[in-house]
Order: sequence, then C-alpha cells, then structure tokens
Amino acid sequence: MSATQATRATGIVVALASEAGTLTSHTTKPGHVTALTNGAALCLSGMGPIAAQRAAEMLIDAGATALAVFGVAGALSKHLRNGALFCPECVLDEEGRTYYTDLEWRIRLHQRLAMSLPVDGALLSVASPLLTAAAKASAHQRYEALAVDMESAAVAAVAEKHGLPLIVLRAIVDECDDLIPEALNGSVDAWGRPRPLKLIAALCRHPSLWGELPRLYSRMQRATQALRAVAAATGPSLGWHR
Repeated sequence: MSATQATRATGIVVALASEAGTLTSHTTKPGHVTALTNGAALCLSGMGPIAAQRAAEMLIDAGATALAVFGVAGALSKHLRNGALFCPECVLDEEGRTYYTDLEWRIRLHQRLAMSLPVDGALLSVASPLLTAAAKASAHQRYEALAVDMESAAVAAVAEKHGLPLIVLRAIVDECDDLIPEALNGSVDAWGRPRPLKLIAALCRHPSLWGELPRLYSRMQRATQALRAVAAATGPSLGWHR
C-alpha cells in the first residue's frame, strides 16, 4: 500500500485475525497494512504492546491521520458482560501513564450505534494476559479500570507522540469471573489462530479442556458479532471525520 492511499482516514490496529475479519472480507497479512474502503486502513499486529506499537507506526507512515484500536478485551468489572461494547475515555498502562481518547469521536460513535455503548471509564493495557478471576480482581482494585487488553496503551502512546486523535473500541470476550485455561491460551499464535499440534497436545494432557472449548468459542462468537455490528453501523473509518 502506498503512502498516499490511506490519507485523511482512520488507521486501525487489530491484534487478531478474527478481529480483522469483522472489518473486511479480504485476506489480511500479519504485519502489513491492508486498505479498506473510504481510505481507511488496518494493520493486523498480533498480540502485545510491541507489535501494536509497530502497527501504529506503519499506519501513520501509510498516511493515517487518526488511530483506532478495534477488537476484543477482557472485563475487569462485573458490569461488562460477554458481547458488551466498551469505548473508554482513557487508557492506562501498568506504569501509571494515562492516555485520553478523542471526546468528539467517542460521542459520534455513541450516536451512530443503536446499542448501548459505555463511553466513560478506563481500560488497562498489560504486557501479559490476565487469565484468572483473581488476577482480574487484583487489576480492577489497583487501577479501577473496567476492562483490560494488551495493545491500546502502546497505540495511544504513538498517537500522543504524533498528535493524532485516538479511539478504542472493544467488545468483551471473557467476563471478570471467567478462567482462561493457560494450556489453551498457549495453543494459539500471536494472531489468535490455533496451533493444531499444541492444541492437540494440550487436550491430550488435560482432557477436561474439551469441555472448555464450546464456552470459549461461544464467548468469541458473541464478541465478534458485536464488532461486526459496529463496522456495519459506522463504516470502515469507525465514524472518524474532521
């Protein structure tokens, strides 16, 4: 994609292949900028802050004038249930830095979506996933954030550095009391795609995990359905215009 193709539009960072699939039917290559309609673009970063920072910089190099983080997150608050949308007013990192999202953009999203969209509160970004209810409860108590992800703070830091507006829109996958088995978490790659051999090995070592698969699949399906509804209502630029 040339530097002129994404000008004056949203650059969207998505970590997982399933998240990218809610925005476009075209194949997205990890670590590459993919053009959407209306001049918007996305970059499939993979999980984690380093990958997200790299993706944000690539989108800016491609001409994006606003940045968005789009995808799924875990709930820290009992009030956010699976499939709920969350558009935080600020993003926190583990070092105590706070990054604010664009108020006008948040209000515009709220107006465009027919569904309930919390637009207050904080989202926490962490370097490693919070897999247990105890870990989530501890983070909620310490940071008073409502949800958690691994990418938003890194993208927010890039947006602040370049003076660009930022929006974060997350659909909740795991609720605050949910346990994500570590063996299953380790059986997907950085883009959320199954690693068949690791998955088979995990299921052989822990047969009880077979019972977890339908629940986790259902949670992800509900979250991605919410993201598809957002994309349909707002368009590929996620409601951004100036």
